[in-house]
Amino acid sequence: MIPKRYEFLLFAFFMSLFMSFLMSGVITLINIGAVEGFLLLWFLAFVKAFLVAFPTILVVVPQVRKLVGLLIEKN
Repeated sequence: MIPKRYEFLLFAFFMSLFMSFLMSGVITLINIGAVEGFLLLWFLAFVKAFLVAFPTILVVVPQVRKLVGLLIEKN
């Protein structure tokens, strides 16, 4: 098992992996349609998206947590 101290890093990795996979597929399909070679184009778009998404999530998630903390009513 992976130690607890790596929880955020693992969260960011999987969140960026799933979201970049899904969104690159959707956007590629919208932009070019289901053309020949679609899967290769999707894969190339996914790799590029993941390379941006992973470090972005590492930076953005803590800021979003703070923002949500400011907006949520305290009991």
